[in-house]
Amino acid sequence: MQAPHRTAFKPRSSQDWTPERIERLDTSEVRQLRENAEKLGVADVVAACDAVLGARPAANRRTGAGAASKRSRSLVSRQKAFQGRGVYLADAESGWCGVRKDDGAVVITLWAQAVVSSDGGCSQLLWAPNVQGSRPWSDTAGGRERLRHCRLALERGSAEGLIVHGEHFDGDAAEHNARTVYGVEPGQVVNIKVEQRADEYWAVWGAKATERVL
Repeated sequence: MQAPHRTAFKPRSSQDWTPERIERLDTSEVRQLRENAEKLGVADVVAACDAVLGARPAANRRTGAGAASKRSRSLVSRQKAFQGRGVYLADAESGWCGVRKDDGAVVITLWAQAVVSSDGGCSQLLWAPNVQGSRPWSDTAGGRERLRHCRLALERGSAEGLIVHGEHFDGDAAEHNARTVYGVEPGQVVNIKVEQRADEYWAVWGAKATERVL
């Protein structure tokens, strides 16, 4: 059945799909919008849809085993996605960021379910200190590596983001808390800025951020 007209997605109107507008859609319409945006390679709208779906009850956002299998077939492994950006991870299991040798660009993963959408833009917490045991991962080798790369990206003024899809355990929605990693959207790179907010580091991007579909 053809999707309602109001979920039609046009390549030049991504700025019109604010988080508030997406939130007003019912779940089936958000899924349709996400599918259309994914086909067009508009990663900020895909991430915004994922954020809306992730905030809804599991029964409403479940797409079924068939849909999950279809998505998995269209994604690539994290290691392959990084290699496609000229980055070779020192640890393929725990590596969630890296630096390209050719130009020193920082490449960081963005966990789709952890994206926060507001005011027409998107953001995600990349690193925060482990205060009284609140974020033990931050003190691991992987967490310390993420902190170094956040600081480097802050100095450079920009970084590249790879969108990772999967399911997380209860608690923080983050890559290091993944129950299952489906994979990375192939050929999509989100240009992000890294901001320091007190002791935290955040990735920010949105309708005006430049995205390259390669």
